[in-house]
Amino acid sequence: MNGEEEFFDAVTVPRSRPPRKDLESVALVAGWWPHAGSTRERSSCSASTFGSWEEAFITLDVSVRSTLELQVPACRVRILREANQRVTGVIHVDTSKSNGIGKVGERPPQENGIQKHRTSLPAPMFTRSDFSVWSILKKCIGLELSKITMPIAFNEPLSFLQRITEYMEHVYLIHKASCQPQPLERMQSVAAFAVSAVASQWERTGKPFNPLLGETYELTREDLGFRFISEQVSHHPPISAFYSEGLHQDFLFHGSIYPKLKFWGKSVEAEPRGTITLELLKHNEAYTWTNPTCCVHNVIIGKLWIEQYGTVEIVNHRTGDKCVLHFKPCGLFGKELHKVEGYIQDKNKKKLFMIYGKWTECLWGLDPAAYESFKKQERRTDPLRKTKLDDCPEKADGDVVDAVPEAQETVQVIPGSKLLWRVNTRPPNSAQMYNFTSFTVSLNELETGMEKILAPTDCRLRPDIRGMENGNMDLASQEKERLEEKQREARRERAREEAEWQTRWFHRGSNPYTGTPDWLYVGGYFERDFSGCPDIY
Repeated sequence: MNGEEEFFDAVTVPRSRPPRKDLESVALVAGWWPHAGSTRERSSCSASTFGSWEEAFITLDVSVRSTLELQVPACRVRILREANQRVTGVIHVDTSKSNGIGKVGERPPQENGIQKHRTSLPAPMFTRSDFSVWSILKKCIGLELSKITMPIAFNEPLSFLQRITEYMEHVYLIHKASCQPQPLERMQSVAAFAVSAVASQWERTGKPFNPLLGETYELTREDLGFRFISEQVSHHPPISAFYSEGLHQDFLFHGSIYPKLKFWGKSVEAEPRGTITLELLKHNEAYTWTNPTCCVHNVIIGKLWIEQYGTVEIVNHRTGDKCVLHFKPCGLFGKELHKVEGYIQDKNKKKLFMIYGKWTECLWGLDPAAYESFKKQERRTDPLRKTKLDDCPEKADGDVVDAVPEAQETVQVIPGSKLLWRVNTRPPNSAQMYNFTSFTVSLNELETGMEKILAPTDCRLRPDIRGMENGNMDLASQEKERLEEKQREARRERAREEAEWQTRWFHRGSNPYTGTPDWLYVGGYFERDFSGCPDIY
């Protein structure tokens, strides 16, 4: 095991909760966190690699920073007590004044200057039991759903642009990839990030609001080391473009998503077309991939449940390395539900590393020889497996409901495996908040004075989403209808004048690495000249 593997193992081993005094400071690892008996003096992720301890802190496991559920192993630490240095062009919003729109509550900032975000929504989720989706969907079997108006009861109080922003919840994996010296180790972290980007969709059965044409969303998180901007660049077909950059100039992350939705009778399938690109600037590397397909079952009757399936290929365009990840469909009796299996290969297709886990829980990896040896042993010690499957009755073709698969045992960790990623623990009241993660809960937070800083097209200012978040469903429904009619009228006006819609922050082009159609950031958003923004609300 090399030094980087030991480093990551050290920061992800679950321990008891740290003492209160440790939680009130920012403990940064001074060089190396050795295992017992290790003679290695320093890791490649030392402060010298970054130039500042703020940057080094960003690479630590997110559970250390956010949920604080891990106990730092015995190591040399440095306590950083001075405030974060400000970055030019970054918004600074007073987050200690409001827990939601119009709600005031004092929340002292953390000692390192990073301010806390809200931990709950202004109003709990309402029940959907009184609504029937069948009356709407029964005429839409096999059709594309982006042109169908759905009742607000089936939404969640977020725009699809905010849903895209959830890719950034585990951004520490990008920072970690940037500090890795070897291409294989960087690909491991990039693969973990690609899987983590869809983890927040687990049990998220609410539909995000369709963005209005010209709608935008920005997010700056100094504590996580990034800023993000997205824009709805097309309405038919619906295309959302996004761009994110590291605050320490370590990465660029961008792409455009065209979610193709189809209704198949008992389920809704979302195929996320579009290319996602990650650039690690220090290494002059670019990685591209496309997300797996998401399917929501039992949209008509029965308990809703979600699965992701399909093959994701992540390509390193500098080295030719490729990571192939298979998101397994549920399968018979749910044995494959949520599973992800794959491998990293070099440009000559030689397998270098095996990856396995669940997109809802964690991701592990190990040497191909050890992986194959374990699998052979597993097959020899499980002779009754086929008999057990043959004895189980098959599912009838006429079943009205897609049975919810029983929860299988958690990931079986193969000896010698390396932990690549583990999902964040959701807040205890998540079920009452549309199954949002802690990161998601903060996305629509509107602090006092933010309206003066945000673009007028930012979806935090959308009255229908704000009404739903505050629990006023009648207002939310009325505003949704008003906004949709306003958008239709604007489209008719452009047709009369024979004018084309002009995007503001992105332009149509080709992906510089794949050559496929893409929407590219033109820059300038964070200079905050919003004088030409359209009136969409």
